[in-house]
Amino acid sequence: MKFYFLLLSFCFLLFTTTLFSQLPSDGVFEKYAKESFPQLKELLAMPSDANFPEDLEVNIKWSEKHFAKRGFTTTRLETETVPILLAEKKCKNKNAKTVLIYLQVDGQPVDPSHWFQKDPYEATLKEIDPEGGWKTIAWSSLFGKKINPDWRIFARAASDAKGPVNMFLTAIDMMIDKKESPNFHMKVIIDFEEELGSPQLPKAVTKYKKQLDSDMFIIFDLPMHASNEPTLTFGARGISTITLKVFGPVFPQHSGHYGNWVPNPAVRLSQLIASMKDVDGRVTIPGYYDGIEISDEVKKILKSIPDDEAYLNAKIGIASGDKVAPTYQESLQYPSLNVRGMLSGWVGSEKRTIIPSSAVAEIDVRLVLESDPDRLINLIREHIVKEGYLVLDRKPTSQERAKHPRICQFTYKNAYLAFRTDFDSEVGLWLNKAMIKAFGKSPIRVRTAGGSIPISPFVNQLGIPAVAVPTVNRDNNQHSPNENIRVGNYIDGIKTMYSILTERLE
Repeated sequence: MKFYFLLLSFCFLLFTTTLFSQLPSDGVFEKYAKESFPQLKELLAMPSDANFPEDLEVNIKWSEKHFAKRGFTTTRLETETVPILLAEKKCKNKNAKTVLIYLQVDGQPVDPSHWFQKDPYEATLKEIDPEGGWKTIAWSSLFGKKINPDWRIFARAASDAKGPVNMFLTAIDMMIDKKESPNFHMKVIIDFEEELGSPQLPKAVTKYKKQLDSDMFIIFDLPMHASNEPTLTFGARGISTITLKVFGPVFPQHSGHYGNWVPNPAVRLSQLIASMKDVDGRVTIPGYYDGIEISDEVKKILKSIPDDEAYLNAKIGIASGDKVAPTYQESLQYPSLNVRGMLSGWVGSEKRTIIPSSAVAEIDVRLVLESDPDRLINLIREHIVKEGYLVLDRKPTSQERAKHPRICQFTYKNAYLAFRTDFDSEVGLWLNKAMIKAFGKSPIRVRTAGGSIPISPFVNQLGIPAVAVPTVNRDNNQHSPNENIRVGNYIDGIKTMYSILTERLE
């Protein structure tokens, strides 16, 4: 009996050693992170607002240089605007599977007046102060004996998504130093217009379908779960955008002379938008949620995600959420209708007693897999018509102004569709195994992320399953001033990517 017990113990030890000893110690990942910080700072220092293509060229050349340095062959996939970069690295086995990897280099525009540092492109290290704010500390602190994982690196695109780019390159450096290589072919697609909605991507995927042909797709983008626990995201909502412009007088009119007589377009636009949603935030347009059924099995999956909704609301600064669905996760399974901005007349120090000539609302519609964007757009347009508006895709003529009391200009764009991959897909099981290897526990598996990423062209046109591997902290201020990445997330991100790249794909 004792012999069998010892044999069993040995087998268990062998199993756990095989499972967990493949990864270096956490200290090794921290060492490589330290070595990579100068390169990260260099990458962040390059402006990458896609509205300025001349800045993107610098980023493209940087990417070509650093991927080539690590043994990748790079090809510019030309588009009507800036190219998409394809970096390839093959393994020894010609018959091995091919993994397509998505990275993003461009960042959102910046308004330096709202940043708490001199230059949004100069990476600045900060720590939290006793009052709860962020205090700048010396960049050299990153190279000391002890790194505080809660330090933050503040810079535009630090999290979204140059940080993950540098994590990936650093993971490759580790593999080169250790004379390791993936047992699969790698194709890395690097997007330089993601923050513009990747307008060239659908055509590029069709045009370069042969070059992009792969077996599965992983996306190093999106923030982790709010708990900052290891996360895999199996889907993301798509997005369509609408611009509504309600017309009033040809020119702004004096509110004393014409108040109570000339209709106010700001009021009418507010009424129009209010007619689309009820007090609980649900869209009231008939048929908007048609085709979406949340089964008991899906509800079980959604409930398994450890959300603390009370904490989430407190952190955001709201008493309670809308009632589109009973829970936060379930609410993400439905298409949204969000007013992302409104403009009419003048406010603040420029305010004046006028009736505005027009009012504009910018709307985004987040799509789920069951959503047909054209159908939703048509439902919204038809609703506006039923509210008594002449709906145009241009400015009204003087004859139309004279004939129709309510006029709205309606323009829209379908950016990209939603995608969703099964948890038990080959790529899902492979990534789950790699995450367990890295962190010793199963990751949080998110069915659908609330945000949107331009992945659906790859899924739909190439016919390959996709899963996102988030690495950055959720409270990173992406798309806003003072974007940042938590240092602990950066180090763990290198660990995550190294674990995936060293996980065998059978």
